[in-house]
Amino acid sequence: MLENIRLSFQGIWSHKMRSFLTMLGIIIGIAAIIAIVSTIKGTNEQIKQNLVGSGNNTVEVKLYQNDYEYQLEYEGIPSSVPLISKDTLKDIQNVENVESASLYLFRSYADNIFYNNTSLNGGKIYGIDANYFSTCGYVIKNGRGFADKDYSQFRKVAIVDQTTADNLFAGESPIGKTLEIKGEPFTVVGLCAKSNAFQPVINSMDDYYNFMSESSGAIFIPDASWPIIYNYDEPQALIIRAASTDDMTSAGRQCADILNTHITSGEIKYKASDLLEQAKQLQELSSATNQQLIWIASISLLVGGIGVMNIMLVSVTERTREIGLKKAIGAKKSRILGQFLTEAAALTSLGGIIGIVAGIVLAKVISRISAAPSAISVPAILFSFVFSMVIGIIFGLLPSIKAANLNPIDALRHE
Repeated sequence: MLENIRLSFQGIWSHKMRSFLTMLGIIIGIAAIIAIVSTIKGTNEQIKQNLVGSGNNTVEVKLYQNDYEYQLEYEGIPSSVPLISKDTLKDIQNVENVESASLYLFRSYADNIFYNNTSLNGGKIYGIDANYFSTCGYVIKNGRGFADKDYSQFRKVAIVDQTTADNLFAGESPIGKTLEIKGEPFTVVGLCAKSNAFQPVINSMDDYYNFMSESSGAIFIPDASWPIIYNYDEPQALIIRAASTDDMTSAGRQCADILNTHITSGEIKYKASDLLEQAKQLQELSSATNQQLIWIASISLLVGGIGVMNIMLVSVTERTREIGLKKAIGAKKSRILGQFLTEAAALTSLGGIIGIVAGIVLAKVISRISAAPSAISVPAILFSFVFSMVIGIIFGLLPSIKAANLNPIDALRHE
């Protein structure tokens, strides 16, 4: 085998230009496939990051009526949905792959929020328990978090994020300032921020609207103080942090199932906001088009394989006397067959290696020019190398069989 490999590379080197032109179809095909797969993988990772975020792995479980999110501010409190008890929350915290869980109340679009004559429009307001910040990955940048007495004594205190602070306080420190929420004064005791700052790549209006809906500012108050400005006995929403991004779907679904066991209505149910599933759907939509490009690029591999077969047939013709001489001194058919198959495989494998390097470079160039993300796929590289070798074996088989079946006497007479 080693001798066959040595002879193969010796033959390739002795006909450098012819060998390179033969490999060109393989190089172009492999390079195109590597570049396309890398772009697909990069785009899929971008979609996943834009929807899921920077690794907090949080899943929201909210009330839905049929397929639409239930709006408490418009629909009222549903009689069929009880409050989530501490025992139920404990069951949720014991679900496999759930690292932490928190109950909260919210309004998607906060209104009647003022600081002096400045109003906050479009922000969100949350009534949170003591676990909310740790579950969602918030940290207190200035001031303090909520203390136990804030809950037990129903204190009217609030924590704001940076967007709210910028909109309401115009660069001043919000700590100690008094907000008016639906006519009730709340003292700002803290400024919070996500522990992992995340800025998505925005390439479309959908990306923009999705990001803007999550970055319009938020105010947090203790859930015990929620009835001061809104309703008593509102059913809570749930947010969990899964152990990993891949566990988000299953963990969210299990938690929703636990909550739904306590609901009597068939129309109103808890449902997990499956961002990971949304990401997969967008990835599939993106990949469907790109798969066609891979098939088109694969045509060049077929062309390259035909070129290998052609050059190997020429090689067999040129070396007919050499084959006859080897057979005359006792070389078996299997030895001749193995030699030419090895040469064909070495030719395409070398083309595959060059194509892989060219594909990686091409992917980086495309990413830099078009600002499209790319992520090099190791499985695609390994598959490309093995596939290039298989092409050499398949398309080199016919010339190798022809060489192995040559009659030694006729071969020696060949001019």
